[in-house]
Parts: sequence; C-alpha cells; structure tokens
Amino acid sequence: MISPFLVLTLSFVVLWLSERIGVALRKRQPPDEDMSHDLDVLVAATLTLLGLIIGFSFSMATNRYDQRKNCEEAEANAIGTEYVRADLLPTADAARVRALLVNYLDQRILFYKTQGGDQLRQINAATAQLETHLWSAVTIPSDAAHATPVLALAVSGMNDILNSQGYTQAAWWNRIPTAAWVLMGLIAICANVVFGYGGRRSKVGAIHLVLPLVLSIAFFLVADIDSPRRGVIHVNPQNLISLAESLHGR
Repeated sequence: MISPFLVLTLSFVVLWLSERIGVALRKRQPPDEDMSHDLDVLVAATLTLLGLIIGFSFSMATNRYDQRKNCEEAEANAIGTEYVRADLLPTADAARVRALLVNYLDQRILFYKTQGGDQLRQINAATAQLETHLWSAVTIPSDAAHATPVLALAVSGMNDILNSQGYTQAAWWNRIPTAAWVLMGLIAICANVVFGYGGRRSKVGAIHLVLPLVLSIAFFLVADIDSPRRGVIHVNPQNLISLAESLHGR
C-alpha cells in the first residue's frame, strides 16, 4: 500500500522530468509553425483525455470511500441491534454476549483507527477470536431444549454482525487497480513531454512547474481518498464510537 504523500512526491518529480525532456527535445529539433499548431491541438487533446481519466478515477475512489462509510454505519447498527436482542437469551448467556459485544466493538473501532502493520494483524486476530466466541454464545442456547423462534432472532442478529464485518473488509480491500494507476501515469508522462516540446520557451521557469504540480496534486487526492489508512482523508468511525460511549455508559 503506497502512501499518498509518496504518490505526490514521485509523480511531481517524474512529471517535471518528463516536461524537461520535452523542452530538451525542442532545443534539439524545434518544431516549425505547422507542427507547433499540431502540437497545440495534441496537448489540448491529451490533457483533456487525462482530465477525463483522472475524473473517472476520482469517481471510483469516492464511491469506495462512500462504501466504507456505509459499511461502518451498518456495523454500528448491527452491533447495537444485537446488544438489544441479547435480552432474548437466557440471563447468563445474555450477560456474556453483551460483554463480548462491548469488547468486539472496541476492536472494530481500533480497526478503523489503526495505520496497519503488526497492530492491524493483532486486531484482526482478536476480532476473529471474538467472532467465534460470539457465535458460540448465541448458537449454544439455540441448540438447547428450550430453543424458541424468538432465540432465532438473536442468532440472526449475530449473523448480521459477522456479515457486516466481512462487507467492511471487502470494501477496504477494494482499491483502484494498479494497472489503472500505471496507465494513468503513462498518459500523464506523455502529456508533459508533449507540453514541454510544444512550449514557446525552453528556459526553466515557474510555468514549467504548474502542470506537473497540478497533476501531482490530483493524483494525491485520488490516492488519498482511495487509501483507507494513509494520507489525510479517513473514514471516522463516528457511529461505532457513539455506540461504544452509549454501551460503556450502561
């Protein structure tokens, strides 16, 4: 998982060098008047195409971000509903389920806040263990002689919790494909080379930094929104935190 800040730095350096290559080619073989006109058309067409691709990539990233937010809300609703449905279980089992749900909720909040690495692996291991205990806590009473259709509601609610966690994990794995990034980068490099070659001046100036900088910021924004754990924009587990504050206060 590449950091969005690394995307910003690398893309700016590569795109600026690409533009300087175009300037160097112009010094070696300046275009004539007819070619300059064609280059203007080519630059406009290339940048338009690149803008459309960046726009589509941004749309893909925002859709995935919205999906992660919706999954966080679904998880909070499922856990809160099951906490209430625990009253349908026998008293001892209900107390155990509530205690496990509180611990499980804390792990889910940590899942959203952690930056990854060893801590994430520990959280996933603890979450999987808690899910096993939670499932056993609701299925064992349902398998007993006193099992009723009412107890099935508790089992159904626990199934919703497990499903919502799976949907969240799938949403966090769903990223813009690497091949799409590579193709978008190649088009950006070509656009900067053509822009440098078709420029009216070959000297290094602020104008030669504008296009690489703007494109790098656009790439950074797309990478940031597409990255669940790194960068600036993250999914804040506000629903889970609010639920945890409510349950801990009981």
